[in-house]
Amino acid sequence: MKTVFLAVFLLFTAVHLYASLKKNARLRNCTKPFLLLSLLGYYVLAARSPAAAVVLALVFSWIGDVLLIPRGNKWFTAGGIAFMISHAFFILGYCRDVVLARLPAALVLGLAVFFAALVSFIFSRLKPHLPKALFYPMYLYLLINGAMNCFAIFRCVSVPSAATVVTVIGAVLFFVSDTALFFVRFKKDSRMKTHFLVMLTYSIGELLIVSGLL
Repeated sequence: MKTVFLAVFLLFTAVHLYASLKKNARLRNCTKPFLLLSLLGYYVLAARSPAAAVVLALVFSWIGDVLLIPRGNKWFTAGGIAFMISHAFFILGYCRDVVLARLPAALVLGLAVFFAALVSFIFSRLKPHLPKALFYPMYLYLLINGAMNCFAIFRCVSVPSAATVVTVIGAVLFFVSDTALFFVRFKKDSRMKTHFLVMLTYSIGELLIVSGLL
């Protein structure tokens, strides 16, 4: 049965990416709610003992997807809050395998500085295009996404394996997806004119995170 849910996820993802490439908003909106629902079903059936934190992370990612479908900054903010909660639950999911004693202080500090600097650079490019009321909430959101990436790396350092590397790649793609979304949505002269890259990196990122956690 888990294979069926994975096949459904891949099918709806393919159709959604086609709709994103063709700027077919109606088809995008119809397929988007099924992406994380099918991935959640796959995780629950594939995991020997599904972790509550991971289940909740996927549930809140699904809520974020649905909230981002309508247009308007209020819906965008609501979706962002749902995804912030999702990142927090992913962090809890990673923490089961994080061994603090194996983490060099230089790594922890270095990653914190790197993501803080990266987020600051991204928002220095976005600032002229963002509504003032959204600047700091979005800045905080991307920092939390960066923290999720940090903990994925901490897990990889604590328990080095192909699985933990896969999760790190997925987390990085999630960060790329959010960054791309901000430019697509708010920077009108952006080279990215469609949500194709946003959803490509997002869907692959979520799948890799789940695969690595399994």
